[in-house]
Amino acid sequence: MFYKSKVRIGIVLILMLMSMISFDNAYSQNTVSTGVPFLLIGPNSRFAGMGETGTAISDDATAMHWNPSGLAYQTAGTEINFTHSPWLAGLGLSDLFYDYLAAKKYIKSINGTVGASLTYLNIGDVITTDEFGNRTGKDYKAYEFAFALAYATKVHQNLGLGVSARLIYSRLSPNDLQVGNEKGTGTAFSTSFDLSLLYRPTNGPKFIKDKFSLGVNLSNMGPKITYVDAAQADPLPTQLRFGIAYKLLKNEGNELTIAADFSKLLVYRDTSNVADPFYKAFVTSWRGGVNGIGKSIQTSVGMEYWYGSPKLIALRAGYFYEDPSNGNRRFITLGAGIRYSLYGFDFSYITGTEDNHPLANTLRFGLIVNF
Repeated sequence: MFYKSKVRIGIVLILMLMSMISFDNAYSQNTVSTGVPFLLIGPNSRFAGMGETGTAISDDATAMHWNPSGLAYQTAGTEINFTHSPWLAGLGLSDLFYDYLAAKKYIKSINGTVGASLTYLNIGDVITTDEFGNRTGKDYKAYEFAFALAYATKVHQNLGLGVSARLIYSRLSPNDLQVGNEKGTGTAFSTSFDLSLLYRPTNGPKFIKDKFSLGVNLSNMGPKITYVDAAQADPLPTQLRFGIAYKLLKNEGNELTIAADFSKLLVYRDTSNVADPFYKAFVTSWRGGVNGIGKSIQTSVGMEYWYGSPKLIALRAGYFYEDPSNGNRRFITLGAGIRYSLYGFDFSYITGTEDNHPLANTLRFGLIVNF
C-alpha cells in the first residue's frame, strides 16, 4: 500500500516539478517539458490500435481530438463515443485511469457539425506519509480534465475546416503541498483552441477519388498554465499534426486502409528555461537544423481492415516511433472492433515497449452509440 502511495506521489511530484523548477537539457534528453501533457493522450481505442494515426481519417466523434475538421464530413445522425483506459498499467496502480467522452451532431441550420468532448485523467487518491511510513492525514485526490466544443463545415466539396475551444483544469495537489522550497496552490486553469483542415477528394482521378485523404491539425494553442506564479508558468502542449490515409482496397465486404501521422510539439524554452508564448513558438520551436527538427517529429503508421457489408469486424495494427533524444517511446499497437446495428465496440493494446515501461500492456476500451 505504501509502495503504491510513493509511486503515485512520485507521479504528482514529477508533474508539479514540471511547473516549479528548471530542467537541465541533458537530463531531459532535449525533450521540452510542458504543462497538462494529458492533452496529448490519443483518446480512442480505434486509432490507438492503428499506431495513433487518426489525423487524416477522423470519421467519428473522436475527431474532436485528432482533427476537428473531420466533423464536417459527418452529416448523418448523432454519435456518442466513450473510451476508458487503465492508464500506465506498468505502474500497477489500479485507480490511475483515463476517460474520454465525445459526441457530435450535424445541424442543418448552421450548415455544419458540432461536437463536444470531456477528457479526464484520474491520478487517484494520494496517501501521504511521514519518513516513518505513518499516514499524515493529508491524503488528497489528484486529477485533470478538459472540456471542449467544436464546429466544422465544408468550405468546398473536398475540403472541411474545423475549430475547437477548450477549458482546462488541473488539480495535482491541495493548496498546502510544498515541493522543496516552492509552495503553490497545486491547481491551475487555462484555455486553448485548435484549427484544422481535412482534404478528402470526391472527384478527380480514380486512384484518389474517395480513397485519399490529408489532414492537418494545430492543437492546444493558448496561454501558459500557472500553478505557482507567472514567472514559472508552463506552456501548453501546442502540437502540429499532419496525416495522410489511403484506401488500398474497397469492395463488397472488404476494406483496407493505411495511414501515417507526423506530429511535432511547437514549444520552445530558452537557456534560462523560460518558455516562449505559443504564437512565438510557432517559429522558435523549429530551431536545431534539419537533424534536430527531424528528431523532434513523432512518426506513426497503421492499418485497418474491415470485413462485412455493412462493416462488421475490424482488425488493426500500427507502430509508433519517437527518437531516443526526444522521449524514446517506441511501441507496436494492435486492435480490433465490432459493429452491430447502432452499436460499436473497440479495443487496443500496446506491446513491443522496452522492459518495465509504464506504457507496456496498456489497454483502451471504446464504446460507440449512433442514433
